[in-house]
Amino acid sequence: MARGFSIKHQPGFTAIAATCFAVLYMPIIVLVAYAFNASSSTSEWGGVSLKWFQSAWNNDQVVDATLRSFQIAATAAILATIVATMAALATTRTAPYPGLTFKYAAINQPLMVPEIVTGVALLIFFSRIKIFSGYSGLGYLIAAHTAFCIPFAYLPIRARLENMDLTLERAAADLYATPLKTFRHVTLPLLWPGILAGLMLAFVISLDDVVITEFVKSGGQDTLPTYMLGQIRRGITPEINAISTAFLLLSIVIVTLFFFISRKRD
Repeated sequence: MARGFSIKHQPGFTAIAATCFAVLYMPIIVLVAYAFNASSSTSEWGGVSLKWFQSAWNNDQVVDATLRSFQIAATAAILATIVATMAALATTRTAPYPGLTFKYAAINQPLMVPEIVTGVALLIFFSRIKIFSGYSGLGYLIAAHTAFCIPFAYLPIRARLENMDLTLERAAADLYATPLKTFRHVTLPLLWPGILAGLMLAFVISLDDVVITEFVKSGGQDTLPTYMLGQIRRGITPEINAISTAFLLLSIVIVTLFFFISRKRD
């Protein structure tokens, strides 16, 4: 008799999966290892050392780019989370109506459009504003990152709202609480984990962005990722490996916190 087909047991699947994971993660492991290499050459191992982390820490360009990255990411994440929270409330705490699907698509459009297309569009749009206004500060980068991060903050906030029962909010309304008091004392405390998760996700997305930043930034406005990109064009150095390792660890910490905050609780 012919054996039944089982989706759980497919010949070769384990080997293919292991190969994919190896190809994906082995370069990262090698990069982290060479960040601790005492030798300045990537072709030989000179022992374990932290001097490249110290060198990056004492590099004024790296420090300036890092501080600028955190400034842009923090501001953009806060603004994106505020807008995403209002959008999530407007699209979930209401009865379905014509045009609601269009609003979902409009909010999530940056996720569907290729990032390079968004970068080119922002470059053209902001270049016109720069010509007429004469302003060329960080405001353009913050605005671009905010617009790009809104859907990333919106998704966990909306997911949290959809899992929240309306009973408590209706009970507050029955007890003559105003909409503002209901939001402040009932909705916001229940929604807070989703807001925090959206804020953290928007922050790490803004912190890691290269394409949009590369198109929108002006001279002297390098963020840490664009600074690293410029250095790589001249050749990979152990200092870049050290910066990449620190950047990787920071991203892992933020994503891990996002997972524990956004996961469902009984």
